[in-house]
Amino acid sequence: MSTWLKLNLLDSASPSMLNLMLFHEYSLTFIIMILSTTFYMIMILIKNKYYSSKIYDHQLIESIWTLIPSMILMLLAIPSLKILYLLEEIYTPNLSIKILGNQWYWSYNYGEFNNINFDSYMIKNNNLNNFRLLDTDNNIILPPNLIIRFIVSSTDVIHSFTIPSMGMKMDAIPGRLNQSSIFPMYLGMFYGQCSEICGANHSFMPIVLEITKMNNFMTWIKTF
Repeated sequence: MSTWLKLNLLDSASPSMLNLMLFHEYSLTFIIMILSTTFYMIMILIKNKYYSSKIYDHQLIESIWTLIPSMILMLLAIPSLKILYLLEEIYTPNLSIKILGNQWYWSYNYGEFNNINFDSYMIKNNNLNNFRLLDTDNNIILPPNLIIRFIVSSTDVIHSFTIPSMGMKMDAIPGRLNQSSIFPMYLGMFYGQCSEICGANHSFMPIVLEITKMNNFMTWIKTF
């Protein structure tokens, strides 16, 4: 989860987020290179005392400053489009979870396990053992290394189901079903929040995804 003075992206816990982080670092390399080159050329122009008022065009220079940006854009566009299509790819899921956004809580349904369903509200007390405005009374509990499909909708207004560490952000729209898949790679607690302004208590719709071992998950299913 994000903490004070954390300037980087959250640690990835799924292949989708890992690809996004790698592309972020890849594109940042080009940005730093472009800024450094621009700053260097500005300093040269400031210190240069020689100029010519008779030069009106230079085809070689114009070709260079047209081709180089075009090549950089191509180098950014190709991996960007690849990641975009990977994020939109629909895989055969091992488990499906139905999610409904409400003002201002989430409802979850494990339809494949005897129709297990529950509501998840933010914990309001300020217990030092809890993360303020992030912990919930009922977490999503899932096993690792499985393809999990989330089917997201809403009962009232537009919400957005977001778990940054999983690289997932899916709008919950009334009367419409959206779906997205994740592949959790690590055990742990992963936090998210509603990312679409949905009313007065929009800030109080946290999401807690708990990835636990398969035997613990099956025990939770049996004792629910």
